[in-house]
This record gives sequence, structure tokens and C-alpha cells, in this order.
Amino acid sequence: MTHSTTLPPAGLMRRFGALFYDALIVLAIEMMAAGLVIAVIFALNAAGILSYGEYGDAAGLVGEHPIVSPLFTLYLAAVWVYFFVFFWTRAGQTLGMRAWKLQIRNEDATPITVTQALIRLGTSGFGLANFTVPFDPKKRGFHDIWAKTQVVVLKNAQ
Repeated sequence: MTHSTTLPPAGLMRRFGALFYDALIVLAIEMMAAGLVIAVIFALNAAGILSYGEYGDAAGLVGEHPIVSPLFTLYLAAVWVYFFVFFWTRAGQTLGMRAWKLQIRNEDATPITVTQALIRLGTSGFGLANFTVPFDPKKRGFHDIWAKTQVVVLKNAQ
């Protein structure tokens, strides 16, 4: 790994480019995760193990049931959080960050921890925290400051 002081910090537009790519990927993953739950509920209903009751179908059950709906929302949030924590703590890059040649790391170029990833995600404001990048001398987003992380631009891999 190249030491982080030799790599430039990521600018605002590059960060938003990666965020846009990742949003598309997360949207697709969330659709698959939701589809899996709907398929399981449908199969349980077809087997006679579960009834939709007053909701009419599986979508109504997960969307309106006072217990199932919050659990379904929590499940989808956990899938979303896991995506970012997994990639940030393993390679320091999500798929969108890889496309834009960005990497998140500690100042000593070590991978970030799960705690740092959760702090970063919790303070990111769905990407709005990046608006502090142009004003910070080290070009850090608000979430990078809180998590003590930095996002750098990687050199082209040959």
C-alpha cells in the first residue's frame, strides 16, 4: 500500500461520482433483498404456513403490518449499512469508489475499523457531509473528520 501522504485527497466531484455509482448498486441490492423477503413470504403463504390476512398479498403485509413493516425496514437498513461497512473495512473501496479510483483509509494508510465505518456512515447525511470538502484544508468530509478517516485518489494501476 502506498502511504497516504503521497496520494492526493479526493475532491467533491469525484466523491459525488462514486456516491452516484454506489447509489445505483445499493438500489439494486436493496431490490434483490426485498424480493427475497417477498418470495419467502409468498412461498410460506402458498405452503399454508402464513396467511396474508387483511393485507391481500405479500407486499401489503410487509408494507402495512404494524410489526412486519418496521422489521422489514430494519432489514433493508441493515443490508444498506452492511454493504458500506463490508467494503470500507475490507478493501477501503466500494464498487463506485473503485471506478473513481478512491480509497478510504486511516492517515497511516491502514484500513478503517468497523467502528470508524459506522461513525462515518452515521454522520454522512446520505452524502451531504461531503459539502465540507471544499472548506477543509485536508479536503475531508464532515463524516471523515468525525471518523478520523480520509479519502484519497489512487494512482492508475498499471
